[in-house]
Amino acid sequence: MTRLLVARDVKRDYHMGGGGGLVHAVRGVSLDVDDGDYLAVVGPSGCGKSTLLNLIGGIDRPSSGSIEISGERVDTMRDADATRFRLLRVGFVFQRFYLMPALTALENVELPLAEAKVARKERVARARELLAYVGLAARLDHRPTQLSGGEQQRVAIARALANRPRLLLADEPTGELDAHTGAEMISLLGQVNGDGTTIVVVTHDEDLARAAKRVVHMRDGVVVDDRRQDGS
Repeated sequence: MTRLLVARDVKRDYHMGGGGGLVHAVRGVSLDVDDGDYLAVVGPSGCGKSTLLNLIGGIDRPSSGSIEISGERVDTMRDADATRFRLLRVGFVFQRFYLMPALTALENVELPLAEAKVARKERVARARELLAYVGLAARLDHRPTQLSGGEQQRVAIARALANRPRLLLADEPTGELDAHTGAEMISLLGQVNGDGTTIVVVTHDEDLARAAKRVVHMRDGVVVDDRRQDGS
Protein backbone atom coordinates (compact mmCIF):
# COMPACT_ATOMS: atom_id res chain seq x y z
CA MET A 1 0.00 0.00 0.00
CA THR A 2 1.36 3.43 -0.99
CA ARG A 3 1.62 5.96 1.83
CA LEU A 4 -0.16 9.17 0.86
CA LEU A 5 0.05 11.29 4.03
CA VAL A 6 2.82 11.37 6.64
CA ALA A 7 2.55 13.74 9.61
CA ARG A 8 5.33 13.77 12.20
CA ASP A 9 5.16 15.40 15.65
CA VAL A 10 2.86 18.15 14.40
CA LYS A 11 2.18 20.97 16.84
CA ARG A 12 0.12 24.13 16.52
CA ASP A 13 0.20 26.88 19.12
CA TYR A 14 -1.83 30.07 19.08
CA HIS A 15 -1.07 33.29 20.92
CA MET A 16 -4.31 34.64 22.37
CA GLY A 17 -4.80 38.38 22.45
CA GLY A 18 -5.58 40.38 25.58
CA GLY A 19 -3.13 38.49 27.76
CA GLY A 20 -4.78 35.15 27.10
CA GLY A 21 -1.45 33.38 26.80
CA LEU A 22 -0.52 30.45 24.57
CA VAL A 23 -3.04 27.83 23.43
CA HIS A 24 -1.66 24.41 22.45
CA ALA A 25 -4.28 23.33 19.88
CA VAL A 26 -2.32 20.36 18.51
CA ARG A 27 0.36 18.86 20.74
CA GLY A 28 2.57 16.57 18.72
CA VAL A 29 0.43 14.41 16.42
CA SER A 30 2.04 11.78 14.19
CA LEU A 31 -0.15 10.11 11.58
CA ASP A 32 0.28 7.90 8.52
CA VAL A 33 -2.51 7.53 5.97
CA ASP A 34 -2.26 5.09 3.06
CA ASP A 35 -3.53 5.75 -0.43
CA GLY A 36 -7.19 4.67 -0.58
CA ASP A 37 -7.76 4.77 3.18
CA TYR A 38 -10.83 6.31 4.85
CA LEU A 39 -10.05 7.86 8.22
CA ALA A 40 -12.45 9.51 10.69
CA VAL A 41 -11.02 11.85 13.34
CA VAL A 42 -13.34 12.13 16.34
CA GLY A 43 -13.26 13.76 19.76
CA PRO A 44 -14.89 16.48 21.85
CA SER A 45 -15.16 20.09 20.68
CA GLY A 46 -11.89 21.93 21.09
CA CYS A 47 -9.73 18.81 21.00
CA GLY A 48 -7.79 20.01 17.94
CA LYS A 49 -9.28 17.83 15.23
CA SER A 50 -10.36 20.65 12.88
CA THR A 51 -7.02 22.39 13.44
CA LEU A 52 -5.27 19.16 12.46
CA LEU A 53 -7.37 18.92 9.29
CA ASN A 54 -6.45 22.49 8.33
CA LEU A 55 -2.78 21.71 8.90
CA ILE A 56 -2.97 18.60 6.73
CA GLY A 57 -4.60 20.58 3.95
CA GLY A 58 -2.12 23.43 4.08
CA ILE A 59 -4.74 25.99 5.09
CA ASP A 60 -2.75 26.55 8.28
CA ARG A 61 0.91 25.89 9.10
CA PRO A 62 2.22 23.93 12.09
CA SER A 63 4.33 25.61 14.75
CA SER A 64 6.65 22.61 14.46
CA GLY A 65 6.70 19.15 12.93
CA SER A 66 6.29 18.07 9.31
CA ILE A 67 3.46 17.13 6.93
CA GLU A 68 4.01 15.32 3.63
CA ILE A 69 1.41 14.51 1.00
CA SER A 70 2.58 12.34 -1.89
CA GLY A 71 6.14 12.97 -0.75
CA GLU A 72 5.84 16.77 -0.84
CA ARG A 73 6.34 18.86 2.30
CA VAL A 74 3.12 20.84 2.63
CA ASP A 75 4.26 22.66 5.78
CA THR A 76 7.25 24.34 4.10
CA MET A 77 5.57 25.44 0.85
CA ARG A 78 5.37 29.10 -0.06
CA ASP A 79 1.84 30.48 0.00
CA ALA A 80 1.45 30.45 -3.80
CA ASP A 81 2.74 26.88 -4.03
CA ALA A 82 0.46 25.75 -1.20
CA THR A 83 -2.54 27.33 -2.92
CA ARG A 84 -1.71 25.54 -6.17
CA PHE A 85 -1.13 22.26 -4.34
CA ARG A 86 -4.53 22.48 -2.64
CA LEU A 87 -6.23 23.32 -5.93
CA LEU A 88 -4.87 20.27 -7.74
CA ARG A 89 -4.15 17.66 -5.07
CA VAL A 90 -6.53 18.14 -2.13
CA GLY A 91 -10.33 18.48 -2.10
CA PHE A 92 -12.14 20.20 0.78
CA VAL A 93 -15.71 19.73 2.03
CA PHE A 94 -17.03 21.83 4.91
CA GLN A 95 -20.08 21.82 7.16
CA ARG A 96 -21.53 25.00 5.65
CA PHE A 97 -21.06 24.19 1.94
CA TYR A 98 -19.55 27.59 0.93
CA LEU A 99 -21.16 27.63 -2.50
CA MET A 100 -21.26 30.86 -4.50
CA PRO A 101 -24.91 31.97 -4.25
CA ALA A 102 -25.00 33.77 -7.60
CA LEU A 103 -23.77 30.73 -9.52
CA THR A 104 -25.61 27.61 -10.63
CA ALA A 105 -24.62 24.15 -9.42
CA LEU A 106 -22.77 23.61 -12.70
CA GLU A 107 -20.91 26.91 -12.40
CA ASN A 108 -19.95 26.21 -8.78
CA VAL A 109 -18.37 22.90 -9.77
CA GLU A 110 -16.61 24.59 -12.69
CA LEU A 111 -14.86 27.12 -10.40
CA PRO A 112 -11.79 25.05 -9.37
CA LEU A 113 -11.46 23.85 -12.95
CA ALA A 114 -11.41 27.43 -14.20
CA GLU A 115 -8.79 28.28 -11.57
CA ALA A 116 -6.72 25.38 -12.87
CA LYS A 117 -6.97 26.88 -16.39
CA VAL A 118 -8.98 23.98 -17.81
CA ALA A 119 -10.58 24.83 -21.15
CA ARG A 120 -14.25 25.77 -20.90
CA LYS A 121 -15.58 22.86 -22.97
CA GLU A 122 -13.63 20.36 -20.87
CA ARG A 123 -14.60 21.89 -17.54
CA VAL A 124 -18.31 21.99 -18.44
CA ALA A 125 -18.13 18.31 -19.40
CA ARG A 126 -16.30 17.47 -16.17
CA ALA A 127 -18.78 19.45 -14.05
CA ARG A 128 -21.72 17.70 -15.70
CA GLU A 129 -20.07 14.33 -15.13
CA LEU A 130 -19.52 15.07 -11.45
CA LEU A 131 -23.02 16.37 -10.82
CA ALA A 132 -24.40 13.21 -12.40
CA TYR A 133 -22.03 11.20 -10.18
CA VAL A 134 -23.47 12.81 -7.02
CA GLY A 135 -27.05 12.38 -8.25
CA LEU A 136 -27.79 15.93 -9.39
CA ALA A 137 -27.89 15.59 -13.17
CA ALA A 138 -31.32 17.24 -13.17
CA ARG A 139 -30.23 20.22 -11.01
CA LEU A 140 -27.39 21.67 -13.07
CA ASP A 141 -28.98 25.09 -13.52
CA HIS A 142 -30.25 25.52 -9.96
CA ARG A 143 -28.65 28.04 -7.66
CA PRO A 144 -27.84 27.17 -4.01
CA THR A 145 -31.03 28.82 -2.68
CA GLN A 146 -33.03 26.49 -4.93
CA LEU A 147 -31.35 23.39 -3.51
CA SER A 148 -31.88 21.52 -0.25
CA GLY A 149 -29.07 21.26 2.28
CA GLY A 150 -28.25 17.75 1.14
CA GLU A 151 -28.19 18.84 -2.50
CA GLN A 152 -25.89 21.74 -1.66
CA GLN A 153 -23.50 19.37 0.09
CA ARG A 154 -23.56 17.10 -2.97
CA VAL A 155 -22.58 20.08 -5.11
CA ALA A 156 -19.79 20.86 -2.63
CA ILE A 157 -18.49 17.28 -2.90
CA ALA A 158 -18.63 17.43 -6.70
CA ARG A 159 -16.70 20.72 -6.60
CA ALA A 160 -14.10 19.18 -4.25
CA LEU A 161 -13.53 16.33 -6.72
CA ALA A 162 -13.30 18.57 -9.78
CA ASN A 163 -9.53 18.41 -10.26
CA ARG A 164 -9.31 14.71 -9.36
CA PRO A 165 -7.54 15.10 -5.99
CA ARG A 166 -6.02 12.03 -4.37
CA LEU A 167 -7.04 13.28 -0.91
CA LEU A 168 -10.44 14.56 0.22
CA LEU A 169 -10.63 16.40 3.56
CA ALA A 170 -14.10 16.84 5.09
CA ASP A 171 -14.89 18.87 8.22
CA GLU A 172 -18.25 17.86 9.75
CA PRO A 173 -19.83 17.17 6.31
CA THR A 174 -23.09 15.93 7.87
CA GLY A 175 -23.24 18.60 10.59
CA GLU A 176 -25.92 20.74 8.87
CA LEU A 177 -28.01 17.80 7.64
CA ASP A 178 -30.93 15.85 9.08
CA ALA A 179 -30.50 12.16 9.84
CA HIS A 180 -31.92 10.88 6.54
CA THR A 181 -29.91 13.29 4.40
CA GLY A 182 -26.84 12.64 6.53
CA ALA A 183 -27.19 8.92 5.81
CA GLU A 184 -27.28 9.69 2.08
CA MET A 185 -24.11 11.76 2.46
CA ILE A 186 -22.38 8.94 4.34
CA SER A 187 -23.27 6.60 1.48
CA LEU A 188 -21.91 9.07 -1.09
CA LEU A 189 -18.62 9.46 0.78
CA GLY A 190 -18.31 5.68 0.90
CA GLN A 191 -18.82 5.61 -2.85
CA VAL A 192 -16.14 8.28 -3.35
CA ASN A 193 -13.68 6.28 -1.25
CA GLY A 194 -14.62 3.05 -2.99
CA ASP A 195 -13.78 4.71 -6.30
CA GLY A 196 -10.24 5.39 -5.09
CA THR A 197 -10.15 8.74 -3.28
CA THR A 198 -8.48 8.81 0.13
CA ILE A 199 -10.68 10.50 2.75
CA VAL A 200 -9.90 12.10 6.09
CA VAL A 201 -13.05 13.32 7.82
CA VAL A 202 -13.54 15.19 11.08
CA THR A 203 -16.88 14.40 12.66
CA HIS A 204 -19.11 14.18 15.71
CA ASP A 205 -21.46 11.93 13.73
CA GLU A 206 -21.20 8.39 15.11
CA ASP A 207 -22.76 6.90 11.97
CA LEU A 208 -20.21 8.63 9.76
CA ALA A 209 -17.36 7.49 12.01
CA ARG A 210 -18.63 3.90 11.84
CA ALA A 211 -18.61 4.08 8.03
CA ALA A 212 -14.88 4.88 7.95
CA LYS A 213 -12.25 2.17 7.72
CA ARG A 214 -10.24 3.65 10.58
CA VAL A 215 -11.04 5.91 13.54
CA VAL A 216 -8.61 8.22 15.33
CA HIS A 217 -9.70 9.64 18.68
CA MET A 218 -8.25 12.98 19.77
CA ARG A 219 -8.35 14.67 23.16
CA ASP A 220 -6.58 17.83 24.31
CA GLY A 221 -4.60 18.10 21.10
CA VAL A 222 -3.20 14.57 21.00
CA VAL A 223 -4.20 11.23 19.50
CA VAL A 224 -5.35 8.91 22.28
CA ASP A 225 -6.52 5.99 20.14
CA ASP A 226 -6.03 4.92 16.53
CA ARG A 227 -7.58 1.72 15.28
CA ARG A 228 -9.13 0.11 12.24
CA GLN A 229 -12.79 -0.82 12.35
CA ASP A 230 -11.83 -4.47 12.05
CA GLY A 231 -10.17 -4.10 15.49
CA SER A 232 -6.57 -3.92 14.36
